[in-house]
Amino acid sequence: MTSLADRLRGVLKPSGADPLGPRGEPKGLAPHGDGSALHDAAEVLGGEWSESRGQRFLVVDRKYAPGYRHGRVALADCLPPDTGIWPLLHLLDCRAALHGPPHQSGKLLFLDLETTGLAGGAGTYAFLVGCGWFDGATFRLRQFFLSNFGAERALLESVAELAAGTACVVTYNGKSFDLPLMETRFVLQRMPTPFADMPHVDMLHPARRLWREDDVECRLTNLERTLNGHEREGDVPGFEIPSRYFHYVRSGDARSLEGVLEHNRLDIISLAMFTARASQLLDDGPAEALTAREALGMGRLYERAGMTNEALEAFARAVQAEGDTRAEALRAHATLCRRLRRYEAAASSWRRILELRACSAGIAREATEALAVHHEHRERDLNAAKTFALRSLQLQATAARQQAVQYRLARLDRKMGSQPAIDRPRQSLFPLES
Repeated sequence: MTSLADRLRGVLKPSGADPLGPRGEPKGLAPHGDGSALHDAAEVLGGEWSESRGQRFLVVDRKYAPGYRHGRVALADCLPPDTGIWPLLHLLDCRAALHGPPHQSGKLLFLDLETTGLAGGAGTYAFLVGCGWFDGATFRLRQFFLSNFGAERALLESVAELAAGTACVVTYNGKSFDLPLMETRFVLQRMPTPFADMPHVDMLHPARRLWREDDVECRLTNLERTLNGHEREGDVPGFEIPSRYFHYVRSGDARSLEGVLEHNRLDIISLAMFTARASQLLDDGPAEALTAREALGMGRLYERAGMTNEALEAFARAVQAEGDTRAEALRAHATLCRRLRRYEAAASSWRRILELRACSAGIAREATEALAVHHEHRERDLNAAKTFALRSLQLQATAARQQAVQYRLARLDRKMGSQPAIDRPRQSLFPLES
């Protein structure tokens, strides 16, 4: 299997000289001694060289005081409790929510990578491993920079040492990219990965539940703007990052990497602040939700964890919104009530959905079908059941759904034909909403 260094030699060969040294380091960057270019990289990026196994890599440390502000949010407002972990942090991850918090106390490690590509696999290197954690009232951030490929094992050993004793790792899209890539790099170096059995919260998924808008992609920079009021200036676009690293590999000039390291630092700080925001919301309860979307997302996280009372309260708060969010909240409330066998409460929410002026056809169809079932099997009101079944036929649906409604109507007709008409008082199917 060819190494990335060999592949780069082939790509860059037309320049007339081999840009990589025998150990895969940028030409002119000696892994031993006092190469001036090596020291220039440390000075440019504001770090210190660390040496292990005869290889050197760069370590960049930063500390952020409690008064540090990321937009309108201060770091002091994001500090975890004395235990280091918010009590309901585990609700942010589906598997963790089912098994409870990983530890009662410990360190949260916020992890973000910058890589030589997005394809993953053995040919993709994590040339920058950014780690952040709360240390008392401050936030510490350490970046491990792979200045030459031969130093990867030494760099990974330092990452593993930092990760030791971590109670939970937090990433953004880390389940599908960051942690699998790190596992690959550790395996290729024949090292055990420190993240194998570690509880993991991927904030991408709860962020989508809590803050995603229909017309805005749920990216960290968008969340920064919406939640923190922070607008990045001169930020490095993600697609440019690999080429900037390859420029450093080719030339030894680290100046283009200053923006890459700052981009990584901002991502980690934002990740920590969003994790704090979501965890504090879950701890404080639905009353602290600032928007209906936030309350709806909280309800879904509570429901998944089995906290049904909190979930119902959150859905009730989200119902105060207008449009699709209100319909989604009523649907979530009705579905949960039905699962709890609170059939009358569920039916009430389904009826309120049908009274909305703005509601998607899918949710409206689900409401009519649920009410048809409710009136046929629980209320024993066949006329009302037929009314709702006929209404569902007017809504777009798959052929299978339409066929199911036709079967229901045929069954209702048979039942109604075999039963004598009975005069019975009935409440309105669509009472006015209070």
